[in-house]
Amino acid sequence: MFDFTDQVPFDGVEFAENPEPRCPCVLLLDTSNSMSGKRIDELNKGLQTFKDELMADSMSLKRIELSVVSFGPVNVQTEFQTADLFIPPTLKADGMTPMGEAIEKGIELIQQRKEKYRENGISYYRPWMFLITDGAPTDRWQKAANLIKDAESNKSLMFFAVGVEGANMDILKQISVRDPLKLDGLRFRDLFSWLSNSLSSVSRSTPGDSVPLENPVTPGGWGLIE
Repeated sequence: MFDFTDQVPFDGVEFAENPEPRCPCVLLLDTSNSMSGKRIDELNKGLQTFKDELMADSMSLKRIELSVVSFGPVNVQTEFQTADLFIPPTLKADGMTPMGEAIEKGIELIQQRKEKYRENGISYYRPWMFLITDGAPTDRWQKAANLIKDAESNKSLMFFAVGVEGANMDILKQISVRDPLKLDGLRFRDLFSWLSNSLSSVSRSTPGDSVPLENPVTPGGWGLIE
């Protein structure tokens, strides 16, 4: 049997075996103390829904790559990996809300991953960064906000922010170029179903194309405008 490891560096094996263009997405998930109880339970169920729905789309399995960064404290739960290899972490609530640090870590992970794509000749879609929080940053977040604005301006990523009940939406509006949305109750599973469908639509397009997304604030949607 042909052995790719004899032909390419170890970190290039995944791209040799799967040269499809990649759609990277970083999930920045608030796991501070205030997320304990029902909130963290529903968030974990949402992540499982996310996995299940991605598994139903053969294109998504090859093209969508996921990384999970929890904050409270900041911890890289999952390095970038394709959807078929993604195992949803079981998150636990603890600590403060170092949102600024988490955003900076997410940007760093995306930059490193894009470099890997370039080194291996892999095309990619504009990366997504998806933040969910129920509080306000307990660290300095202004630098992170500037990095997001620069990245959006350069079209080097797309940043989305969702506030659970109790989130400081005013600060989220200062961080995100797009208007942040408030989650309707604890509808994490509906949110992750939307995210799965959105990323799948992107992954079926040609890199660089504009892809219309379903509006989550329509009647019956998971999102609310504050």
